[in-house]
Amino acid sequence: MFRPLALLLAVTFSYSLPAAENWPQFRGPTGDGHSEAKGLPVTFGEKENVKWKTPIHGKAWSCPVIWGSQIWLTTATEDGKELGVVCVDKESGKILQDKILFRVENPQFCHKFNSYASPTPVIEDGRVYVTFGSPGTACLYTKTGAKIWERTDFVCNHFRGAGSSPILFGDLLIMNFDGSDHQFIVALDKKTGKTAWQTTRGIDYQDLDASGKPKADGDFRKAFSTPNIVMVNGKPVLLSSGAKAHYGYDPLTGKELWRVEERGQHSASSRPITGFGLAFFTTGFSKGQLLAVKLGGSGVLDPSQVAWRGERNIANKPSLLLLDDLLYMIDDGGIASCLEAKTGKEVWRQRVPGNYSASPIYADGRIYLCSEHGEVIGLAPGREFKIVAQNKFDDGFMAAPAVSGKALFLRSKTALYRVEK
Repeated sequence: MFRPLALLLAVTFSYSLPAAENWPQFRGPTGDGHSEAKGLPVTFGEKENVKWKTPIHGKAWSCPVIWGSQIWLTTATEDGKELGVVCVDKESGKILQDKILFRVENPQFCHKFNSYASPTPVIEDGRVYVTFGSPGTACLYTKTGAKIWERTDFVCNHFRGAGSSPILFGDLLIMNFDGSDHQFIVALDKKTGKTAWQTTRGIDYQDLDASGKPKADGDFRKAFSTPNIVMVNGKPVLLSSGAKAHYGYDPLTGKELWRVEERGQHSASSRPITGFGLAFFTTGFSKGQLLAVKLGGSGVLDPSQVAWRGERNIANKPSLLLLDDLLYMIDDGGIASCLEAKTGKEVWRQRVPGNYSASPIYADGRIYLCSEHGEVIGLAPGREFKIVAQNKFDDGFMAAPAVSGKALFLRSKTALYRVEK
């Protein structure tokens, strides 16, 4: 299995507990949906193998993050006027902190399918970092919930609502801002919140219709994707998806190293992953494709740098999973697929119950899929399609699961669950 981000864990996170205990960011310790946990339950549901269930107020699609005995989540009122955090005790499910961080008098528009608290926090020993996009970003002490610093000065019309989650790299907090008006990526000093670097997206946005006139639709400048950092030829590269292009940056300086242009794409939402010298990007809405881009290029990449393309049932929102030499994905409508990572050749493609926004995870030998209608499907990885579990909860899931110890932590639209044998 090729998981280069694991090489950066010592730089990015100072673990005081085994990696299987902490779930510090969107898609887990290595940012690719993998967990080292063992002993997780196979069958469970509303009244089976649930250690506790804690109602969470507001409307929020962000995923839970875990450090030690704490679980942190963001939340928001449905109208977007109050943006805050909730901290839950991992053992008991008791709410330890519940506070409003930002009050917004005139919130931007947010599509009903999104929420005002969709970006997932990132956490490390002693500090948690949360963002709601342009309305506000803050760093908090995990012991008290007190603010260390905040930023409310970033200008970005998210148009449909924010979605990109922050990541940590060394002393930097890195975030994508891809709105209808401004498109950039920024790194903050995580200790002070001051800007270390800020880079405008390199592509031009010549949104022209069939008659050659500029399009007014801001969707063609939008993206929701979370960046990722991988090692290429011994150096860290920041992978980031925007509208109309996918990028590689130097994470220390923000310098654009390369980009692959896909002018028909917009609203890319998945987090890039890598393997076998390839970076895997999904292109989002309008022109749903999966690109396998050869790493190591520079400048504007020509088409030969794309090793292969996938075009059937490509996920718009859920991110990909790479296990050994196979790529797995679930599209928004419930079609699960398995492809050969090196070639893009389809291994199998099957329908599973439900519609999907949450990204899948892999833990304890199973792929877990959480649907918008409350199904949690367990798949066996491999060249043969096999459902090993089909579980059901009362409410749906927009957030991906988190894992700690022998427990799954599932955030539904209304509650947080600890699921354990």
